[in-house]
Amino acid sequence: MAMKLRLLFGAIFLSLLLGAESKFMVYNTSQTVVPGKLNVHLVAHTHDDVGWLKTVDQYYVGSNNSIQGACVQNVLDSMVPALLADKNRKFIYVEQAFFQRWWADQSEIVQDVVRKLVSSGQLEFINGGMCMHDEAATHYIDMIDQTTLGHRFIKEEFGVTPTVGWQIDPFGHSAVQAYLLGAEVGFDSLFFGRIDYQDRAKRKIEKSLEVVWQGSKSLGSSAQIFAGAFPENYEPPSGFYFEVNDDSPIVQDDMNLFDYNVQDRVNDFVAAAVSQANITRTNHIMWTMGTDFKYQYAHTWFKQLDKLIHYVNKDGRVNALYSTPSVYTSAKFATNSSWPVKIDDYFPYADRVNAYWTGYFTSRPSIKHFVRMMSGYYLAARQLEFFVGRSSTGLNTDSLADALAIAQHHDAVTGTEKQHVANDYAKRLWIGYKEAEKLVASALSCLVESSSYSECGNPTIKFQQCPLMNISYCPASELDLSQGKDLVLVIYNSLGWNRSDIVRVPVISEDVVVKDSEGKVIESQLLPIADASMRLRNYHVKAYLGNTPTANPKYWLAFPVSVPPFGFSTYIISNSRRAGGNSIKSSIHTFQSSEISTFQVGSGNLQLKFSADQGKVIYGNNKSLVNELVEQSYSYYSGYDGRKDKAPQNAGAYIFRPNGTFPIRPSKQAPLTVLQGPLINEVHQQINPWLYQVTRLQKEKEHVEVEFTVGPIPIDDGVGKEVATQIATNMKTNKTFYTDSNGRDFIKRIRDYRADWNLEVNQPVAGNYYPINLGIYTQDDKKEFSLLVDRAVGGSSLVDGQLELMLHRRLLLDDSRGVEEALNETVCVNDDCRGLTIQGRLYYRIDPLGEGAKWRRSFGQEIFSPLLLAFAEQDGDEWAKSHKLTFSGIDSTYSLPKNVAVITLQELHKGNILLRLAHLYETGEEKEYSVMARVELKKLFPGKEMNKITEMNLSANQKRTDMEKKRKVWKVENGGSNEESKVKRGGAVDPRKLVVELSPMEIRTFIIELEDEKLNRKLLFDA
Repeated sequence: MAMKLRLLFGAIFLSLLLGAESKFMVYNTSQTVVPGKLNVHLVAHTHDDVGWLKTVDQYYVGSNNSIQGACVQNVLDSMVPALLADKNRKFIYVEQAFFQRWWADQSEIVQDVVRKLVSSGQLEFINGGMCMHDEAATHYIDMIDQTTLGHRFIKEEFGVTPTVGWQIDPFGHSAVQAYLLGAEVGFDSLFFGRIDYQDRAKRKIEKSLEVVWQGSKSLGSSAQIFAGAFPENYEPPSGFYFEVNDDSPIVQDDMNLFDYNVQDRVNDFVAAAVSQANITRTNHIMWTMGTDFKYQYAHTWFKQLDKLIHYVNKDGRVNALYSTPSVYTSAKFATNSSWPVKIDDYFPYADRVNAYWTGYFTSRPSIKHFVRMMSGYYLAARQLEFFVGRSSTGLNTDSLADALAIAQHHDAVTGTEKQHVANDYAKRLWIGYKEAEKLVASALSCLVESSSYSECGNPTIKFQQCPLMNISYCPASELDLSQGKDLVLVIYNSLGWNRSDIVRVPVISEDVVVKDSEGKVIESQLLPIADASMRLRNYHVKAYLGNTPTANPKYWLAFPVSVPPFGFSTYIISNSRRAGGNSIKSSIHTFQSSEISTFQVGSGNLQLKFSADQGKVIYGNNKSLVNELVEQSYSYYSGYDGRKDKAPQNAGAYIFRPNGTFPIRPSKQAPLTVLQGPLINEVHQQINPWLYQVTRLQKEKEHVEVEFTVGPIPIDDGVGKEVATQIATNMKTNKTFYTDSNGRDFIKRIRDYRADWNLEVNQPVAGNYYPINLGIYTQDDKKEFSLLVDRAVGGSSLVDGQLELMLHRRLLLDDSRGVEEALNETVCVNDDCRGLTIQGRLYYRIDPLGEGAKWRRSFGQEIFSPLLLAFAEQDGDEWAKSHKLTFSGIDSTYSLPKNVAVITLQELHKGNILLRLAHLYETGEEKEYSVMARVELKKLFPGKEMNKITEMNLSANQKRTDMEKKRKVWKVENGGSNEESKVKRGGAVDPRKLVVELSPMEIRTFIIELEDEKLNRKLLFDA
């Protein structure tokens, strides 16, 4: 109100200064929708990347403008007075990472004004997440988390819920975005900018840019959403850009000055509107009036839009109005039209010939892995935070939450940012991790020292963790046990069922033995750490931490563990001479290729027979009776140099454009080293100087683990390279394979084919690559061949029976999509800079037809949520006498059904818990598990009285029932029926039984109010 008074006073003061002769023009901007006319909805917007060419903070404050002149602070500062100047003006805003920074800087007066702008509908939050997340390299849990973070802030500060998805810049669009992050969030519609150029051309002809998108086979029309692709991009029509210094003609309406052009501008407007109307159904079209980092001086835009609305409506041929995507959606819905149905997704995306945006599926693989590691860690840390009670002022997970949210941005985890920005994302993740690491250590100490998690005091144990374990670096485990100390290892399991696995930790001595929680010596195995691993370790510890390791571990100590759901088990590692017993040293055999014919590894159901040709393996499972000849190979694609072409297009961070495929053949002089023991069998291969592989089988596991180390990729020949691995079988797969959508549903792919249009193939490799977050599989009439990954990658099946993953990319040219920097990552120690080396794992398995889903889903959860290891020291044998050795946060007699995962267990504030349960299987995917699942809430929260349970929408900003009441039911064409009645979702939760039902692919979200102590009071249940 104070600002409005100041503006009014200013207007009166100006009128006195200018006198009665003032020619102040009042433009009529009050127009709304006019039936029977072509309505042009003008949507004022800015697209603000949460990092890309500059870091998120540089974009916010407007620094580092030598790279890009962009300042989000200016956008938001100028937006407020511009909207106050005319109550008919509207503006939408998306990225909450920026808005929250700005909001915290505002006075209470400004905040009050902004709340009124939101309440009146002049300022509308669209999408509402912390960022506009990517849809290819993101995991669905991360997408949900970052959206929830933004949505709950908007709800708490403004009392509103965003109703429209606005994914205008991600490079292709996923089915999970449509049904899960769209319909299940409560959005009425979803708009986006990037679809394949061939698809767009056909849709323009058919007027099918706007569709009803049914992204889930399992949920059908019950999770459908109205979706629209823009005719070109998310910018205004040509000639209607009005930022300061833009070259579009303004509306010059002062007849006393030269260049008066009102009628010309009106004619231009009408022509552009009619052109768009010719490819759009109904009498409503949307113009996206803005683009990247626009409205830094909002007055320049709104002044021209005021004039356009005024003069276009005086002309009368079309109707122009200030609008928002939600107003546009309501207008579309009111026409009662029928719409084409879209299923599956919009991948892969090409914006022109030879320009497939499929390289970024793998770009910056180390960042992608870091994000995935932190995702699983954040899930576990929130559980532990809940068990001991959240602190708003002390240690918490907030910093990691913010860093992970920003990392989901479509120029972050994608690897399409400048190098200094990638460094900034990594730095934020590391800072967030270190804060969460302290919380995890404190929580575990509290749980270990307390008889129940409601009695936590001030723990004294200092647990250590090892985030660099992947490069064999773990100072906590490299303890000299010969002086009487023991190493205590507490292992936490964030999954909802008991987990048995084999854990490996680096140790400095072979004189070690392992005891379980009951004090019994258990079987353990020592595997020598390979020289290649030690080189990797020493260089990268120096690079990352700035110091050289003081100890050099000699072995991996492997031993079996069993950990209860949402709980921990304790293992003690002692000096074997003092404790008795010993660890079994692996037998080591080194073979030259010329010396051997075959050898076999694996003593359980799964066995591998290696042939003299190192790539060929006979895969045999005695239990499933599957036998298959498998050949793993590596190759690289040389990056295309298109600088001299008529239509230049290089390979780069976004674009995969290969210029030939070159096999990487193992050196015939390179030996194979085979390690065998009771728990783990390994085959080590130095394939070439920059490519190392370990093929690993573990006891009681019926899959093959392949650990690869790739890099530095050589570029001394001046050619960029993209390294891929292929695993081939003799299966007849008929060009068909399946890839996951953001780690959730699997989507059928057919090589060189698109269901929505007749594909013109110009890039037979790049055009068949798809994003992979969980895995890829193929099948014939007898078998299924599945391949799972530890991070987001690109992959395909370019040959029948074969699956391919791209592992690493190092390129020397920019691909002309704005970054203006080659994807050439290096790691430096002082002045010694080397190309990036990455290490990762893939897992494969062959099953009888119809039996692979169980492994893909269950083991996929284990990949996302690895066991969390925490180390401590003890003197003597006192630990077991004074500490809790095992713990489970749920009823000791209970575990979740194997087809359900808890994807969120988080204390929001004291006593209020956010719980998300996810069904892991699709309809018809697996005969045993693709059924209705049931979760007993009483056993998830033992000893806790649930005072109130409210089922929420996916992002937890409104009641589920409220969302369903507001849901728009769109009509579909060609006689399409509403299949909602056929989809049986989980029923209402009985307040007495407290059992949650989940149908296949369903995710249900609850806010549960817990009482600290059991009270004899009736449970309040809010549906």
